[in-house]
Amino acid sequence: MNKLFNARSVYQISINMILTILALASILPFLLLVISSFADETTLTLNGYSFFPEKFSLNAYEYLFEQSSMLLRAYGITVLVTAVGTTLSLLITSLLAYPLSRKDFKKRNIFTFIVFFTMLFNGGLVPSYLMWTTVFHIKNTIFALILPNLLMSAFFVLLMKNYFANNIPPELIESAKMDGAGEYKVFFKVVLPLSLPILATVGLMVGIGFWNDWTNGLYYVTDPDLFSIQNLLNRILSNIQFLSTNIVSQKVNTEMPSTGIRMAIAVIGIIPILILYPFFQRYFVKGITIGAVKG
Repeated sequence: MNKLFNARSVYQISINMILTILALASILPFLLLVISSFADETTLTLNGYSFFPEKFSLNAYEYLFEQSSMLLRAYGITVLVTAVGTTLSLLITSLLAYPLSRKDFKKRNIFTFIVFFTMLFNGGLVPSYLMWTTVFHIKNTIFALILPNLLMSAFFVLLMKNYFANNIPPELIESAKMDGAGEYKVFFKVVLPLSLPILATVGLMVGIGFWNDWTNGLYYVTDPDLFSIQNLLNRILSNIQFLSTNIVSQKVNTEMPSTGIRMAIAVIGIIPILILYPFFQRYFVKGITIGAVKG
């Protein structure tokens, strides 16, 4: 009995140590990011990144406050794109996934294969760029940050399809139809209210995708008024002169803390995700677990 107890204790301690190491591996980089954003620029230049910098400074955040109009515009663009894109993505994804989950839909295997095929092959960057710019003319419009790549994912369609197939009883749908409900009423009044876990799961992942996206802005946006937070950060990382030009144009006599600004913008960009994730976590785990079950 004691041997069994000791074996379980060793196993539990080992698991706790592994999870602690994984947790630290996730937390420490973000902690270093936050500390670096408050470190003095000279200290960062001479000593590099450290959890215990010799001197702290608020210069990076003070400079961002001076550039608040540019930062707030980028924040507003990102919030708008994330909200609209996530809503449309959930609507389109669920509208496609629901009929694929219905066994009485005769063509569901064909359409499921077409959706799955797009996970394996795509047309490539150049054809996509030509299509979006010459056919749909979305360059330098807000739609350039919403439509390409992120609006619908085959993976999320299949994930939601499996959830519908495994958790929405066909008898419930038939009962609603017997009461006179049409397909749209069944979908919006019966199916969606029972699908909050998968909707929250997909919504969280899609929302993070929109919030962190910088490639669409890189390919399709050259107008600074349409830069998102991530696009602005990418511009800073690739060419620090982007902010230096603003200082010169506004005749601000200050030394720009370039490295600290990169860290500060990264901190500002990730804060909304950190705030929202705890509210979606319980749905996230449940939705991934149930939606991944083979239908």
